[in-house]
Amino acid sequence: MADWVSVSLLLWPFLIPLGAAALCALFWTSSRAQSWIATLALAATLVASLLLLRQVHQEGIQAIQFGNWMPPFGVSFVADPFSAAMVVISSLLAFAAAVFGLVDLSDTQKRAGFYPLFLGLMVGVNGAFLTGDIFNLYVWFEVMLITALGLIPLDRLKSQIDGAIKYAVLNLFSTLLFLIAIGLLYGVTGTLNMADLAIVLPGIDLSPALVISALLFLVGFGIKAGFFPMFFWLPASYHTASIVVSAVFAGLLTKVGVYAAFRVFTLLFEVNDAGIREMIALFAAGTMLFGVFGAAIQWDIRRILSFHIISQIGYIMMGLAIATPAAMAGAIFYIVHHIIVKANLFLLAGAIYRQTGTYDLRRSGGLMKQSPWLAVLFLIPALSLAGIPPLSGFWAKFMVIDASFRDEAGWLGGVALFVGLLTVFSMSKIWMEAFWKELPEPRATPSKLSFAIVTPITLLAAVTVFIGLNPEPLVAYATGAANAMLEPSVYIREVLGRLDSSGVSP
Repeated sequence: MADWVSVSLLLWPFLIPLGAAALCALFWTSSRAQSWIATLALAATLVASLLLLRQVHQEGIQAIQFGNWMPPFGVSFVADPFSAAMVVISSLLAFAAAVFGLVDLSDTQKRAGFYPLFLGLMVGVNGAFLTGDIFNLYVWFEVMLITALGLIPLDRLKSQIDGAIKYAVLNLFSTLLFLIAIGLLYGVTGTLNMADLAIVLPGIDLSPALVISALLFLVGFGIKAGFFPMFFWLPASYHTASIVVSAVFAGLLTKVGVYAAFRVFTLLFEVNDAGIREMIALFAAGTMLFGVFGAAIQWDIRRILSFHIISQIGYIMMGLAIATPAAMAGAIFYIVHHIIVKANLFLLAGAIYRQTGTYDLRRSGGLMKQSPWLAVLFLIPALSLAGIPPLSGFWAKFMVIDASFRDEAGWLGGVALFVGLLTVFSMSKIWMEAFWKELPEPRATPSKLSFAIVTPITLLAAVTVFIGLNPEPLVAYATGAANAMLEPSVYIREVLGRLDSSGVSP
């Protein structure tokens, strides 16, 4: 029994939410039952993810094949240090959002299918992180797209429907590009298993079909991740959803696109091929600049935070553009930091709304006196996002910027430093308008910040502080994960089993 549990541990992070989604559907008429089923299931998913992370850390890369089909013909699921960390951090965010939603979500939103859709989204997210097959990565992206389209218009508001349409059009186009890229890749190589592709591709001349495939992958993932100049759908849709949905989207959905780009352009294609490095570097710089400038002119706190999702993605893409072990480690560190901080800031936006009745900073104010504890909780992720020491964002920015100067990509580092200054301006703007200035007009009696509201915010803030004060373990882990991606021979061996890293039977 213990052996079966150990072997199947790789499947738990998506089987648990899948079963819980079905169970919530059975309790369709009871929003209270759905709330507790989902919250307990996401807590179990977090525990299973932590167990998987420990297993990967102690035993190395884990791989499992379905249906007794030998790879590369069977469906493969793989957990390496990078994917295992992504599953843990996504599960932590989902659990925090579920706890927040116990109070923040209305019965109408719960009865509209929030919990089955939310759990289905987590199935797609964790499936994308753990799949070892490029076509199944497309399948998990489709699961995320379908569930996300159900989550955005929960209140059936005109703005939400408009946001859902914008989200759908651009992401369907991205999916089409992704599928065409997979078709071209399969036509050239005859395989879709990513470990097998890593063996086959180096022996094939770089043909036009492969170049087009690589470029389509980059653009397709870029749309999903919010790269410049393909980001405009994100600030037009994310702010329209409920705050719990926005927090999950902000923390996770763009990171799945980033994860896919990192996986494909380390395992399948070389960043140096066909000018990919230069394109990613330009995308990274443009993403940072346009994101932070967009945030600077907004007054709706959700739109400010949505544009900052974009700007921070640029920092992460710096790691892939430079593609040294130090830069990749910095990017992995940055992903973990950003998922926690950005989701927490959206949850804080929901708490600010409950206290002020508005997301418009011009109409808010007085929260420093009214809710000093909320002010402290806001400062932690806000200063971390801006890169102020000793919080996690400082170390994340330091690692990628330091790697850029060491690799003679100092211009990227200069852009990153400039964007960091403007990020301080945006976070200061929220602080001054919502917390420091006096309330411009009388407000109705604010909603009480209950235990379920404050607890997830405090939990995520505590993780941010802990990482900032103890960065060494995460730096070491990120370095190991980066080395495993850049030297994929162990990944290939664990997935294919009977083959060594050169594709020859041992």
